[in-house]
Amino acid sequence: MNITPFRIDVPQTDLDDLADRLARTRFAGELSPDAGDYGVRVDPVRDLVLRWREDFDWRLVEQRLNEIPQFTTTIDGQNIHFLHVRSPEAGAFPLILTHGWPGSFVEFLDVIGPLTDPRAHGGDPAQAFHVVIPSLPGFAFSGPTTEPGWNRYRTARAWAELMAGLGYTRYGAHGNDAGALVTPEVGRHDGAHVAGVHVDQVYSFPSGDPAEFAGMTEADLAQLRTLQSFSADKLAYNELQATQPQNLAHALADSPTGQLAWSYQLFGDAVDPDFVLTNVALYWLTGTTASSMRLYWEDRHTPDEEKPQGPTTAPMAVASFAGDFSGIRQFAERDHASITSWNEFDRGGHYPAHQAPDLLVGDLRQFFDGLRG
Repeated sequence: MNITPFRIDVPQTDLDDLADRLARTRFAGELSPDAGDYGVRVDPVRDLVLRWREDFDWRLVEQRLNEIPQFTTTIDGQNIHFLHVRSPEAGAFPLILTHGWPGSFVEFLDVIGPLTDPRAHGGDPAQAFHVVIPSLPGFAFSGPTTEPGWNRYRTARAWAELMAGLGYTRYGAHGNDAGALVTPEVGRHDGAHVAGVHVDQVYSFPSGDPAEFAGMTEADLAQLRTLQSFSADKLAYNELQATQPQNLAHALADSPTGQLAWSYQLFGDAVDPDFVLTNVALYWLTGTTASSMRLYWEDRHTPDEEKPQGPTTAPMAVASFAGDFSGIRQFAERDHASITSWNEFDRGGHYPAHQAPDLLVGDLRQFFDGLRG
């Protein structure tokens, strides 16, 4: 595998163009500042645009990101960008971390240090990891996809090739959001080398048979209510991106404020403004608005004959964080035969690597402790 060191260097002309577009934003109208039932309100978008223009410094973000070893390679015809941070501990265990939408590889910045160098963060050096964090095909510096077919299964095969190319013959895998769809498939595809998979969500849903709901635990019923609420109020983005994402891409590719508002529907105020702006800026500055949304279309339109059949069998851990839909266990166990750990936490949200890195790191250490051999 031909691996090339990578350094972020956004042209100043692109930053100037962004500043000009933000300054000329024409904000949407709304019935009232409290009209949140219609979707994202204007006030938080206006506040974030002002922060983006006046306080957010991309060059400082760029400097921080360039302190982390980054690389690019080509897998299955697609450029793949990834962070690769090796631990100073000789016995460290390889771990690949996969983000989702509208996030990016920056979701995991806060866990790199504790995972790779636990000795320096008050942890046990025997629990160290070598960390690989790729950008999904079509996201950020992996660049736009140039051909169809980049669904979760093809991405999982690419991740297996990436880890092999880095010389890792036994490794673990973690995923959040869309990454939680890819990661179990990495374990399925590369079971000879994957020791275990760890996810923050399991997207296993009822089939529609009323009998499935009999005997559900209160914890599962609570997760079902969370799912029903999310489906009723916030799932429109998923349906649009899985059916005709290009329709929306025309608008978002021309408006950084539009990109911001579309992403904000899922970020909300649960995460800090600079986390939101860093992720949104990555999509804007890399021109990956359309290609990132295509992941949903590709997954929805995967031919049945290309989908692996039956449950996954790699050892799996689920970390359930407060405020997020992590999965309904009885359906998760239908689709994944070896769930050996399911821990629930009283904080964390949908981006636990950023919102509760200590909890996520602890759960990863605990799960992979018994799988390192």
